[in-house]
Amino acid sequence: MPITLAQAKVGMADKVDQMVVDEFRRASLLLDALEFDNAVSPGTGGSTLTYGYQRLLTPSTADFRAINSEYSPNVADREDIYTKLKIFGGSYDIDRVIQETSGQINEANFQLQQKIVGAANLFHYTVINGDSAVNTNAFDGLDKALAGSSTEINTDTVTDLSTESGLDSNKFAFLDVLDSFLAELDGRPSALMGNSKLITKIKSLARRAGYRTSAEDAFGRTVDGYDNIPLVDLGYFYDGAATVPTVPIEDRTVNATAETGLTDLYAVGFGMDGFHGISPTGNSVIRNFLPDFNTPGAVKFGEVEMVAGIALKATRKAGVLRNIKVR
Repeated sequence: MPITLAQAKVGMADKVDQMVVDEFRRASLLLDALEFDNAVSPGTGGSTLTYGYQRLLTPSTADFRAINSEYSPNVADREDIYTKLKIFGGSYDIDRVIQETSGQINEANFQLQQKIVGAANLFHYTVINGDSAVNTNAFDGLDKALAGSSTEINTDTVTDLSTESGLDSNKFAFLDVLDSFLAELDGRPSALMGNSKLITKIKSLARRAGYRTSAEDAFGRTVDGYDNIPLVDLGYFYDGAATVPTVPIEDRTVNATAETGLTDLYAVGFGMDGFHGISPTGNSVIRNFLPDFNTPGAVKFGEVEMVAGIALKATRKAGVLRNIKVR
């Protein structure tokens, strides 16, 4: 049975665990909206975290026929996909003296919240850029899943939104491209996802063209949208050495021409027949281990851990609009 994080929280008896789930939801519009198929049940034969499904590549078609003639047969094209749940999160350590003297800002609570933000940002980054061939501990992301698909659009053209004049002169051309991109998808998408720079520019274009909309999320925050499709800013990712946009801004060669400052816009349709999360059975998608300062030992450890992955059941339930110049 599919569940959201809000529904998973209801089944948790521990108030701290419920608070941790809410912090994940606050840290990520994507995690808050995503449904998880909590169907993976660890077995006893060794392989415990595998989720298998069939991805629809090309749908079946219908046609007319004349009397005494046969239909030309065709079949829907699909492929078997197997993905594994992945374990991610992190630990933090606190000296008991630091905790006892932390004052108004509770050090353990501060470190817990920051670890949740780090885990949510890692999830965002992997949803887009994950490649299990590069990092066997990660799941595959949308950039890999959509490469070469019918909903990978604008691969040989650059749309320039990098300057104020570019926004003014290209606003209707870009909105035409965006609407054509959305028309390639199976149904209206649940969200448009990109980095901060691109989402800000799309909001500006939508406002100028009269298509900017807004709604409130579960925590009362305003979520801007394009024609009632939420615009999700996936923000930045800190890998321990550098802070980079979750959806990269890159230099690329497009039609044999070197271009700078290009990025992509992702569209996803949430649902069990489209784009969704996967998790273990029960309510164990997120776990929290608080430091215990009542036991011997000067330094205590806490951990936040999530066990999850993503699935894309039909390629036309997600898409990517490539090569948007933002700087």
